[in-house]
Amino acid sequence: MKRKIAAIFAADIAGYSRLVAEDEEETLRRLASYREVVDDFIAKAGGRIFNTAGDAVLAEFPSAVDAVRCAIDIQESLRTRNMAYPPSRQMSFRIGITIGDVVERDGDLLGDGVNIAARLEGLAEVGGICVSRAVHEQVANKLSVQFADIGAQEVKNIPTPVHAYMVAMRREDRSYSKPQVKKAASKVATAPVWMWPLVVAVVSIVGIVVTGFLYNTKLKQTATAASKLAAPPIAVPSATPSPTPTQVAKAPMAPSNTGAAMAPMPAPSPSAAPMTGKLAADSVPFINERVRNFLAGDYSAAGDYKAFALNVGGFTGSALNQPNEEAARSMALEQCQKRADAAQSPRRCELYAVGNNVVYTHGKPPMPPQPWVRHDAMTERTFASKDFPIVRDPQKVRLENMFVPAAKSRSVALGPGGQYFMVLGAASADDAARRSLESCGAIAGVACLVVAIDDNFVVPIPTLFRITGFFNAAANASIVADARGEVVRKLSDAMGWNAVAVGTAGRPGLGLKAADEQAAVTSALADCAKRDSDCHVIAIGPFTVGPIN
Repeated sequence: MKRKIAAIFAADIAGYSRLVAEDEEETLRRLASYREVVDDFIAKAGGRIFNTAGDAVLAEFPSAVDAVRCAIDIQESLRTRNMAYPPSRQMSFRIGITIGDVVERDGDLLGDGVNIAARLEGLAEVGGICVSRAVHEQVANKLSVQFADIGAQEVKNIPTPVHAYMVAMRREDRSYSKPQVKKAASKVATAPVWMWPLVVAVVSIVGIVVTGFLYNTKLKQTATAASKLAAPPIAVPSATPSPTPTQVAKAPMAPSNTGAAMAPMPAPSPSAAPMTGKLAADSVPFINERVRNFLAGDYSAAGDYKAFALNVGGFTGSALNQPNEEAARSMALEQCQKRADAAQSPRRCELYAVGNNVVYTHGKPPMPPQPWVRHDAMTERTFASKDFPIVRDPQKVRLENMFVPAAKSRSVALGPGGQYFMVLGAASADDAARRSLESCGAIAGVACLVVAIDDNFVVPIPTLFRITGFFNAAANASIVADARGEVVRKLSDAMGWNAVAVGTAGRPGLGLKAADEQAAVTSALADCAKRDSDCHVIAIGPFTVGPIN
């Protein structure tokens, strides 16, 4: 076990038990869809999900700023999705965030920091965010966010009151709502907690002692009632098999090569600088050739007051020959967002160009070097959604329902934290691969891997072992440092099935260019046994692996 300071993010769905009771199948289906949105934003913000239970999500972030910005993005995105449903069927999260000292054990985080985040989540408004004073101090001067101070709150199982703040959420007209302090229901407490100081102030001196006693007693009862309301609801078991969310597999590195061989992978790079300069149609990410031709032709030839907007899902909007720049900006964003919302895309549109100048606030998405796909008859096999690596069961169902029946050309790219992106019905396999890598890279923040093209897996998918993440020979701690360079060199151009084994001393054994998975494993273990003891397989193809539980 080790201790560390982390920003802890806790979220669950308000009224989840009621939603399940009213329509179980529809609720579970939407939960899987909304969880994809939440997971994508957390991964993009550099967070890590360390625990899930039913509709609850617990994640850690390296900074409070990243955690609050991610929470705001999640709430705004889900608010847009909820507009398609009547108020009684809307699925809204409450989010709590704190900074605390936590203990890490087997990937999970424990301690008061986690408990306080969960209690703050219980204090949050439906669709809102509640943060501790420590978080408020970190982000108050760094984000354009308004807060409402709700004072010290007594919460269950935390010995001292927690000073909390509500985040003001932005309305549709871009104004900010005024957060309302959550009032806990209690049969004993007949007035909100905030009224008690007023009561104390007006009672007579004779009743001070008695009033103080009653105040403290009722405050504790109120806090107890609030904690019961805030406790994560338990999902009603489904009568039919339903997808169950599980924790995203951990894999800290992204691949630098999308072929079957295991090549050295670069470490994640810092966020790229915003894109600027003159618009060049060939360099615009996420878009198909039809949109690229429009940018090179009609858009370039249009007058000054024009704008182009896009999002990482490939949705776009444009405005030409407008009366002024502001009108062009608004029209392009509105057109793009309407298209994205109609397709239930969770990602917001942003301006890419105003006039002929690029104003995109993000850098180019991280991409692996070409070739993005290296076809290998020995390792390719028919695509099967159930065998898709790293992702959870709901995502496998989505792949089965959307990717499998879709028209060619189609591609799926996978990120190291389970992020993935599909491109369907592209003009060519190369175009599908490029766009899926660009969108996946933008979401994951590191280069992704093309896993499937059309009807086939284009990387070796192990079946003898459980896939646990992406393999990076150059930085793998299981391999002794002075042997990593040789492993990288030998794997860099090895087609076919490849496996890596190590022993207690970290000395590697390789099975290269084998005709099948078992042959690669056997060869790697035998090679390892020549120079080490107690050898075991750590990687097959581009993936790290472990024993099947």
